[in-house]
Amino acid sequence: MQTQETNNNKNPKPLYIALGISALLLAVVAVLYITQSVEMKEVVEEMTIEKEILTEEYQDLALGYDSLESNSDTLNTLLEEERQKVEHLIEEIKTIKATNASRMRELRKELSTMRGVLKSYVHQIDSLNRINEALKQENKEYQQQYSRIQTSYRELEGKKEELEGKVEIASRLETAGIRATGLNTRGRSTGNISRIDKIEICFTVLKNITAPVGIKPFYIRIERPDGQLLMHSRDDLFEFEDSEINYTAMRNIEYGGEESEICIYYDVDMGELMPGEYTADIFADGANIGRLLFELD
Repeated sequence: MQTQETNNNKNPKPLYIALGISALLLAVVAVLYITQSVEMKEVVEEMTIEKEILTEEYQDLALGYDSLESNSDTLNTLLEEERQKVEHLIEEIKTIKATNASRMRELRKELSTMRGVLKSYVHQIDSLNRINEALKQENKEYQQQYSRIQTSYRELEGKKEELEGKVEIASRLETAGIRATGLNTRGRSTGNISRIDKIEICFTVLKNITAPVGIKPFYIRIERPDGQLLMHSRDDLFEFEDSEINYTAMRNIEYGGEESEICIYYDVDMGELMPGEYTADIFADGANIGRLLFELD
């Protein structure tokens, strides 16, 4: 009996100690769990924020590419490829978990690389724009220079035409002492229309060193008082003022620029003449160089 009583009265202190230690351990574990949960939550929140920031940075990068414009088709193609790449990465960031730290680091590194690429494209486009501006300015200067040359050319053409006109006028032959005579069959002068066999038109061609020299045709046109042209054939034509007209008679003369006496004769057909005032015009080098009014009775 005494032994049992002794066992029942043993000290329970070790048990309490063990329970206390267990409770303490549980408390420590609980604290550690709660602490780790809080820390993990904070980490997840930080990584979520980092994901949002990364997304915004990629979106800013996309805006940077969208703002670039170039006149180079090749460069525009490269820019479009980069834009598509950025859009693809933005969609990837939206779908991956914020806790995927490894991929997030890769995306952050890729962002740095693509920023460098964007900067290089900005530099290229700026260089191209400066070159284009320089070319535009150069082209503008060339256009102004071309315009000045065109103006000078037109002025020179005008002066050339003016000089050519003056030369043409200066080279035009002039006549003096024009006279008309009716000749009979013996070549003697007669004033009787019925006895006139030829009409002689004589004139002096004045000296002109600017006129073309060589064999030169001289034409006369004689009109009767009724306006009828004296001629033998409608095929007797010469050029005058961009057209062909009939002549009464013609003669080829070797002209050397010195003063020359010339006579041209027209053989009169029977009954062809009538009394009244006749007109005789002289032509050479495509110009009318003299006119005479004379009477036949």
